[in-house]
Amino acid sequence: MNAIAQQLANHPSRDTFDTVELARAIEACVEAAAVSAMCADACLVDESDADMRRCIQLDLDCATICTATAQVLSRPAPNGEVWRRLLETCARACHACAAECETHTRSKHCMTCADTCRRCEMACQQLLAVAA
Repeated sequence: MNAIAQQLANHPSRDTFDTVELARAIEACVEAAAVSAMCADACLVDESDADMRRCIQLDLDCATICTATAQVLSRPAPNGEVWRRLLETCARACHACAAECETHTRSKHCMTCADTCRRCEMACQQLLAVAA
């Protein structure tokens, strides 16, 4: 059991849903936030494609939303509708970021970002499914 899963299992006000899925979602959000931010930075200096503005914007939006989602999920008390909407938003942001990054097939950093965002999107959807 990793540290996030341990903290969730030991938290006195944890919600009743699957803490394993919750830990996966938190980890996926943290990873997607970091990778998306790095992708935006790489896009800024990537001279192989002159117009990376949309990719950078989606990378930065995804990083911000994933960070906020990880922070809220790390406070595992029941959060109701706001919590669900945040997870849905995170999944959508990851989907949009991945779709844009997938159009930049020559950029390895974009391909890594797309894969990471797809995993985060799935983790958010899986958590929503078990929490329903």
